[in-house]
Amino acid sequence: MKGILLGCAAVVAVVVLVLGLAVAGSYNSLVKLDENVKSKWGQVENVYQRRADLVPNLVETVKGAAAFEKDTFTAVTEARAKVGQMNFKTVPNQQQMQQFQSAQDGLSSALSRLMVVVERYPDLKATQNFRDLQVQLEGTENRIAVERKRFNDAAQEFNTARRRFPTVFIASLFGFAEKPYFQAAPGSEKAPQVKF
Repeated sequence: MKGILLGCAAVVAVVVLVLGLAVAGSYNSLVKLDENVKSKWGQVENVYQRRADLVPNLVETVKGAAAFEKDTFTAVTEARAKVGQMNFKTVPNQQQMQQFQSAQDGLSSALSRLMVVVERYPDLKATQNFRDLQVQLEGTENRIAVERKRFNDAAQEFNTARRRFPTVFIASLFGFAEKPYFQAAPGSEKAPQVKF
């Protein structure tokens, strides 16, 4: 009888050990994936900050040639200020992500209007300062696209792992929430019309 009890206790101990290792493995995997998402988010913020830092230089350069385009400059400055107010200590939730995207879309729209102003001043486009800033801004926009994709890839990897069985229970138990994705701005599915 004593041997049977010891055998049962050993089986229970092995089962508890295996379950404990499974929980620890799933938890550690989620931690690693979560940190990867945070790292990718940090890089997204980095390239958006680069763009925000370039905007005042671009505006000042354009202001010199187009002094009476005050409304456009005000719109760019206000949009940049809204972007500057978007600070998150961690990866934003879905609602915060929408607010972040809205602020960034506003800045993109204001920058587009600024570029329309530039088209009216051919002498401005010929200046070296403006050309340099425009090249930096274009490069930054490309970097933003790349970093947003990397963030979405990391979020997808995390969300997929989080939703798998039995990790879904461990994720809920330890509070690992689903990560939001960057989405296209409304109306971006339509091709822009280019008019000359």
